[in-house]
Amino acid sequence: MSPPYPKAHGLLDGKVTLVTAAAGAGIGYATARRCAEEGATVVLSDRHERRLAAAAESLAELTGVKPLAVPCDVTAQAQVAELFEAVVRAHGRLDVLVNNAGLGGTAELAGMTDEQWHAVVDVTLTGTMRCTRAALGHMIPQGGGAIVNNASVVGWRAQRGQAHYAAAKAGVMALTRCVAMEAAEHGIRVNAVAPSLAVHPFLAKVTSEELLAELAAKEAFGRSAEPWEVANVIVFLASDYASYMTGEVVSVSSQHP
Repeated sequence: MSPPYPKAHGLLDGKVTLVTAAAGAGIGYATARRCAEEGATVVLSDRHERRLAAAAESLAELTGVKPLAVPCDVTAQAQVAELFEAVVRAHGRLDVLVNNAGLGGTAELAGMTDEQWHAVVDVTLTGTMRCTRAALGHMIPQGGGAIVNNASVVGWRAQRGQAHYAAAKAGVMALTRCVAMEAAEHGIRVNAVAPSLAVHPFLAKVTSEELLAELAAKEAFGRSAEPWEVANVIVFLASDYASYMTGEVVSVSSQHP
């Protein structure tokens, strides 16, 4: 049984927060909602314009404030640059970036095409790099900020059919640690979460019940995480409560090295 949904405590009061891949029903939207509930001025981004507009409307109904929603494909540098410029034009600054954009897929390496490999790596790893680089361009001059990347436990563990995704997520972990060292002198913290299994309607639609049950059985609590449970950890890392944490990858699961 899942725990009750948490009450807000103003952890992100006044912080301008951008969440990528925030449309839909997964970790991105759950994070945008939790950030808004914690007092952040939220900006949503996603490459799916229709779902992005629906997410903005849904968040407006829940919080009473309609967030800025900017379509962006993180594989296109020009769109990434315009996304960050749009945030600063609208709100004057950027305090928090949540890099949630990622692309999965199942293919064993012997039969994997270059296109399958590049598609996953370009969104998941290079997209995270592009957005992080753009965020630093605004955060360094203002003298602070927080970046939280969405990695995965498969960046640590072996899983068949996931060579491209696991390599990309391990890359996100390494990127997090290295950029944290570069950004610390500017007062910018860079951390990551590594979720295991967070079930939402889209995942349930494309994954067999048998596989979901098998994966859930491996978890310490014998169940999958709710997307908002992962979002809670992201909110913590983005908040001032994590003021001395940087370069960390936090497992939102019992599964870690």
